[in-house]
Amino acid sequence: MAEQQKTRILIVDDEAPSREMLADFLMEDGFSVESTATGEAALESLKQASFDLVISDLRMPHMDGIALINHIKSRGFDMPIIVITAFATIEDAVTCMKAGAWEFIIKPFNFGQIKIAIKKVLETKRLQILARERELYEKLSYSDELTGLANYRYFQKALQKETERARRYKRPLSLMMLDIDNFKNCNDAYGHLAGDMALKQIAYLIKKNTRGCDFVARYGGEEFTVLLPETSIEETQVVADRIRDSIETAVLKTDNGQTIRNLTITIGISSFPDKSFDQKELVHTADLALYQGKVAGKNRVVVYNDVPR
Repeated sequence: MAEQQKTRILIVDDEAPSREMLADFLMEDGFSVESTATGEAALESLKQASFDLVISDLRMPHMDGIALINHIKSRGFDMPIIVITAFATIEDAVTCMKAGAWEFIIKPFNFGQIKIAIKKVLETKRLQILARERELYEKLSYSDELTGLANYRYFQKALQKETERARRYKRPLSLMMLDIDNFKNCNDAYGHLAGDMALKQIAYLIKKNTRGCDFVARYGGEEFTVLLPETSIEETQVVADRIRDSIETAVLKTDNGQTIRNLTITIGISSFPDKSFDQKELVHTADLALYQGKVAGKNRVVVYNDVPR
């Protein structure tokens, strides 16, 4: 009973006896009920308060049940809708379900039928919410909140999977390690919020200049990685040069439209199995190439080639 008392139902029916009888039954069963005689009044009620379920008559003057469903959906209200009617055809039922109704019930109905329909609809909605939450939590566990890219944890999983696949099928796997040059200067000059904006824009440019099959991640701080399956060193260098050039020439903006100047990126490249013998070595050699690029003056692409360790 306590759970039902939390459930708010909006009844929409131009026939007062039918509307009042249904409202009385639902309130006796522990639901919180509001009722209106028109679709227009229902939309006003939805603006003023949140409801878990709408039960609407199909045939009503001015705005019928199907029009009401369309208005509810177009305005972004997210609740299930049950349609009831005394004058039903198969075409009406199909049209209602296509519009977004969850159940279609023909009058005269018994209250047991209504109760079963409500229970079914609310349980389906509850399961949908749980599924969305589970999907959101899973996404958050693998994605970087700021940039929307994969995070370090997801990168490690992808790296292991792609390295094993490259070994099994004897195919090349390349890795880029990318680091924004002088990023601290950006934060010092424009503030940390501007730095976050720069990170988001650079993440977008990296993603934009890679293929759909490439795996782009935020490695941490101002550092990113790109895994390129079945891609040689030479092909990876072409992609890396394109990324470096796009960032050097981009006009990055703060949230208030101020231009962020002098941001470039240095990229280190390595590959498996040519330059490394496992996933740990692949990251290590790409990182060494990145370090060599920083020492050599930044804003460049460096391929690992037996850099002294």
